[in-house]
Amino acid sequence: MSAETGFGRRRQALAVCLVSAFMTGLDVSIVNVALPSIRAGLQATEDGLQWTVSGYALTFGLLLVPAGRMGDARSRRTLFMGGVALFTLASAACGFAWDMNVLIAARLVQGMAAGTVNPQVSGLIQQMFERHERGRAFGALGATIGLSTAAGPLIGGALVTLSGPELGWRWVFLVNVPIGLALLPLAWRVLPAPRQDVPRRRESMDPVGVLLLGIGVAGLLLPFIQRHQWEGNAKWLIVPAALLILGGFVTWERFYPREPLVDLALFRKRSYRLGTAIGLFYFAGFTGIFFIFTLYLQSGLRYSPLLAGLSITPFALGSASASVVGGRLVSRAGRLVVVIGLVTVIAGLSATMAATALVPGPGAGLATALPLLVAGIGSGLVISPNQAITLSEVPPEGGGSAAGVLQTGQRLGSAIGIATAGSTFFGALGTDWATAFRHGLMVVLLFVAIALSAAVYDLARPR
Repeated sequence: MSAETGFGRRRQALAVCLVSAFMTGLDVSIVNVALPSIRAGLQATEDGLQWTVSGYALTFGLLLVPAGRMGDARSRRTLFMGGVALFTLASAACGFAWDMNVLIAARLVQGMAAGTVNPQVSGLIQQMFERHERGRAFGALGATIGLSTAAGPLIGGALVTLSGPELGWRWVFLVNVPIGLALLPLAWRVLPAPRQDVPRRRESMDPVGVLLLGIGVAGLLLPFIQRHQWEGNAKWLIVPAALLILGGFVTWERFYPREPLVDLALFRKRSYRLGTAIGLFYFAGFTGIFFIFTLYLQSGLRYSPLLAGLSITPFALGSASASVVGGRLVSRAGRLVVVIGLVTVIAGLSATMAATALVPGPGAGLATALPLLVAGIGSGLVISPNQAITLSEVPPEGGGSAAGVLQTGQRLGSAIGIATAGSTFFGALGTDWATAFRHGLMVVLLFVAIALSAAVYDLARPR
């Protein structure tokens, strides 16, 4: 195979990976605008609606590290295809659900499938691309992630509006089915098969490590996910217990005699250690933006689902375009790209806050368009460059599990960000919706500022 043909095949494989990342990322946010229709169609309770959203996030986060490790040990193509097939089946089950129990169960399985697919995507990029090509590939992945998260409300709103409230929420899930069916034969054809001439490594799957990590991550996520359903403060006692379990996990991994679930030596690499921290805190802010802005537009300003989605589109466009540029710049400028991106995000969100103060009424969606575009451009210079830098010193054979740890931190950050920004938002509703949004946005800015401090620290220290 010529180098040109090999590059063309890698581009095809990257396209398959990006479509799967878009599909699984879309389901993080696309469901939010369909919740009123689900409530009416299935006579859903608040608890049921909460689990429709949070159940996906929970099982998504739990599977990332074990699935990444299994892909490293066995075959990333096999794990990828199995995850896509399961995601497609679960999407069909969601779309044809006849009651809330079926929908929730299918969403849990859908999250497990997404958690299986995503670390394979990062691992395959590590495996297929080197040096500047890898930075560009991660740039495309970052654009895809940013676009899918921000486009979810727009696509969901369009489906609900065009198909009507009774069928619209079903199409939010069924839209994945033809995409998944198309991906499977393409993945078999273009994704790299495991090399038979290379001995398999990491044969032990470290079941004790998997159990400890799973319980610890679930314990950290559940109080944030169930913050409204579990009344009182007793739920927060789960957090220190979960931290103790995670401490036990670290101890187990240090002394496990065979190949551990997570190579703790990765955290001795500054790029990986700080990059994981930046990802956690940035995603706490990044995800919180969409949550409180959608609430403000739909509940406060009575925007339709479609109009609310359109109002978030400038962020998505800015993020997608800048991610491609950021992926190309990161090989030359390194962490400086991330610092510039975080500063731009803070500037854009600060301008968004000012715009809602100057135009607090129905015109807020238009007034925030330019500031959100600026914030989106900054976001595009953060997500993909940070991922490329974080994984830059990781050997390709460990790329899946390393990416799984990074993405688990991002999922944890998302849960924390939604909980804290959301709680601040609801706590300030005694004033007015615009003021409540600005209070929530202050929490978002705090998380982004913490991520910026970590990036500046990395940039300032000599290597």
